[in-house]
Amino acid sequence: MTHHTNELKKIQSEILNLKNLIQHYDYLYYVLNQPEISDYEYDKLYKKLESLEKQFPQFVTPDSPTQRVSGKAIKDFKQIKHDSPMLSLDNTYSKEEIIDWLEKIKKFIPQEIQDLNFIVEPKIDGLSCSIKYIEGIYTLAATRGDGEIGEDVTLNVKTIKSIPLKLNYIKKNNLQIPKNLEVRGEVFINKNDFKLLNKKMELSNDQTFANPRNAASGSLRQKEPKITAQRPLKFFIHSYGSVDKNIVFKTDYEFLSYCKDLGLPVIENISVCQTIDEVIDKCLYWEQNRDTLEYEIDGMVIKINQLYLREKIGSTMKSPRWAIAYKFPARQATTVVENVIFQVGRTGIITPVAQLKPVECGGVIISRATLHNFDEINRLKLLIGDTIVVERAGDVIPKIVKVIESKRTGKESKILIPKNCPVCKTEIVKEKIDYVAYICPNPFCPAQIIKSIIHFAKREAMNIEGLGDSVAELLVENNLIKNISDIYKLTKSQLLKLPLFKEKKAQNLLNAIEKSKKHPLNKLIYALGIKHVGEKAALILANKYKNLDKLITATEEELQKINEIGPVMAKSIVSFFKNENNIKIINELKSFGINFIQKEEKNLSEKIFAETTIVFTGELNSMTRTQAEELVQKLGAKTSSSVSKQTTFLVVGKNPGSKLLKAKQFGTKILSEEEFLEKINKIVK
Repeated sequence: MTHHTNELKKIQSEILNLKNLIQHYDYLYYVLNQPEISDYEYDKLYKKLESLEKQFPQFVTPDSPTQRVSGKAIKDFKQIKHDSPMLSLDNTYSKEEIIDWLEKIKKFIPQEIQDLNFIVEPKIDGLSCSIKYIEGIYTLAATRGDGEIGEDVTLNVKTIKSIPLKLNYIKKNNLQIPKNLEVRGEVFINKNDFKLLNKKMELSNDQTFANPRNAASGSLRQKEPKITAQRPLKFFIHSYGSVDKNIVFKTDYEFLSYCKDLGLPVIENISVCQTIDEVIDKCLYWEQNRDTLEYEIDGMVIKINQLYLREKIGSTMKSPRWAIAYKFPARQATTVVENVIFQVGRTGIITPVAQLKPVECGGVIISRATLHNFDEINRLKLLIGDTIVVERAGDVIPKIVKVIESKRTGKESKILIPKNCPVCKTEIVKEKIDYVAYICPNPFCPAQIIKSIIHFAKREAMNIEGLGDSVAELLVENNLIKNISDIYKLTKSQLLKLPLFKEKKAQNLLNAIEKSKKHPLNKLIYALGIKHVGEKAALILANKYKNLDKLITATEEELQKINEIGPVMAKSIVSFFKNENNIKIINELKSFGINFIQKEEKNLSEKIFAETTIVFTGELNSMTRTQAEELVQKLGAKTSSSVSKQTTFLVVGKNPGSKLLKAKQFGTKILSEEEFLEKINKIVK
C-alpha cells in the first residue's frame, strides 16, 4: 500500500513539474516572444502530460495546460456584473484638447501636489476584457459590455495561450500572490496573424474579416471554444481592476510591473511622462510610427499615474476624468463605389481602379482606390454601387478591404472586363505569365509609352532630372517621343516649342539626358522596365554579365543558376529580349552612346564589413537603399531584405518598418544612418 502511495506521489509530482514547465515555455513563447525549445520538444512535453492525466484523472486540475480548451459548446453568453464599472474613455483629437483636459482636472488636484505624472501607452484596437484570478488560479473573464454588465467569455479567453492559468510560476523574491486579482486589458490579433487568418478563411470559403478588431471580436464570441482556440488571439493588460486590500500600489506603473512579475502579459511601449509636453511628444511620435508595431492601434491612452490622485479626480457616469484617449485620424472609412475605370501600366497591364464617393480617411480625402486585378474584384465580390470599407494601407495607399453586402439595394451592377484598351482601343489579351492579368499588347500604346518613359527617367534608373510625369505626357502628346530611345533624339528647338519650356529648362533637361549616358549598366537594366526585375536584381545581373550584349543572349536555365533569380524572373528576362521591338530600341540606345558595360570597381583596401550580413530599413538621407546595398557589398558584406538570427547589422533610416522590432527581438546590432556613415567614411570619401 505504501509502495503504491509513493508511486502515485511521484506521478503527481511529475505532472506538477510538467505543468509548470509547459507554462514557463508558454510564457517565453507567447508573452516574451523568446522561445527556448523547438515546437517538437514542446509537443513531446505536452503529449507526456496529456498521457499521464489520462491515466491518472484524479490529478487533473483547472490550471493544467491541457484544460485550456473546453469541449462544451456555449449555449448563451451569461451576463456578469463588474465589481466596479469598466468605463470608456473620452477622446481628444489635438494637442490643444490634451492641454484642455489637464486644465479641467487640475481643479480636482490639491495645489500642493508636486509629483503629478502621466502614463502614455498605445490604444490597441481590440476588445476590452476583464480577467479574475482567485488564489492565483484563472477563474473568470468578461467583456466590457455596457460598462456595468458584460458577457461571460471565461471558456473562450482561457484558450489564449499568453494568459497564464496559474500565477507566479516565475520565482521572484518577496512576490506576494493575491487571493483576489482583477486585471483589465484588450483582446486583439496581430496584423500578420490577421492576414494569415483571412487567407485561411478564404481557402475554406468562409466570410473574411474587415479588420483585426472585427476578427478578435468575432473569435472571442464563438460558441465553440474549440474554434476560438484556433484563432491567433492575444491579450495585454493595460488597467488596474482590483487587488487584495493588503497589497498597496502608489502608481499604475507599479501595478503593471507587479502584473508582469506574476507572469501576466502587460501592454508594451508604456512611457511615464513628467510633463504634458512630454505626453504630447509621445502621442505625436506614435502617430508617425504606429506601423512599426505588430498590432493595430487607433490612438494613445493618457492616464494620471498616481492611483490616490485618481480617487480625488473621480469619474463621470461614462468616463474616468483621470484618463483620456488621443485618437489618431481615422484610417478606415465607409463609402460607395461610384464607378470603376481602367488604367494601362508601362508593361500593358490593365488595372481596374474604383472611383469612390469622396470620404475622409486618415486625415486625407480619398476618391479612388486601386483594385489591383480582376481576381481581387472577384475575391471582394465587388459591384458598382456597393458600400465598402476603405482604409489607408500603411497610412498611404487607399485599399478596399470589405464589401458591406447588407447595404445592397439591387441597383448595383457587375464590373465587366473591358474588351479593348481604354487608351489605344487595341483588343486586350489575357497575360501568359501572370494568370490574373489582362494586357494591352500594343507596344505603341501612348499610356505604356508615357509610363515607360517615367520609369526610365526616375532617379533609381537613368536619373534624368526634369523628365517627370507632366513632361513625359507633353512629349508623347506632341509626338516627340514614341519609345525610350527617342529621349536621346530630343533637340532644344523641339523643347522650346512646348508650353512651359524656356531656354534654361530646355538646356537643363538636355544636360541631364546627356549625363545619363554614363550611368553603370545596372541602372540601364532596371530602366528598361523588364517585368519582375527590380533594382537589386538589375545589380546582380550587371555584376554577373558585365555587358548587356551577354545578358541579351542568356538562357532561362543559365539565369536560374544565379542566386536570387527564380524561374518567373528568368522567363520574363528571356521573353523581354526575344521581343524584336525591344531589341530595336536597345540597338538605338547603343548607337546614342549609352553605356552597356558594368565597369570593374576599384578594389577597396579594407573590407570593413567582411563576413557580415546587413539589412536596411526606412528612408536614408544620404543615398538610396540600392546604393547603400551596392556600397556595403563592395566592403565585403552580404545584404538581405529580411532580418534573421544571421543578420549582423540593421541600418535604420526615417520611418523604419517592422524589421526594427524583429532586430530588437533577435538582439541584432542597430545602426543609425549617422553611425553607418561613420563606419564607412574612413574608407569611402
